[in-house]
Amino acid sequence: MSTKPTVLFVCVHNAGRSQMAAGYLQALAGDRIDVLSAGSEPKDQINPVAVEVMAEEGIDIAGNTPKLLTVDAVKESDVVITMGCGDACPIFPGKRYEDWQLDDPAGQDVNTVRRIRDDIRSRVQALVGELAPHR
Repeated sequence: MSTKPTVLFVCVHNAGRSQMAAGYLQALAGDRIDVLSAGSEPKDQINPVAVEVMAEEGIDIAGNTPKLLTVDAVKESDVVITMGCGDACPIFPGKRYEDWQLDDPAGQDVNTVRRIRDDIRSRVQALVGELAPHR
């Protein structure tokens, strides 16, 4: 692959799961993969518990802002990973789609959000291994 792949993470609010996944992918893949995230109904700020549990991992997502999912974001992505947004995500041929069944961290206690975070981390690590193996 001559150009680096682009991965788009989509959840409903772009405030928890997709932000944590994007944070991990950026941290683990560095500049080998372009990372986007968006929500079908974005909240006005990131879930503070998600920010807290990512900070425990040394990853700062506090400065990120939830963004509205656009058709363009899907078009420019090679891999689209959805997390509970169902039919809100437009489907284009020739792209790889995955749906990650993850609990929504909204309103959950910190231990529950840590469990979701750790699940996301292992999935992102596997994704990096597939898309951008160390040369």
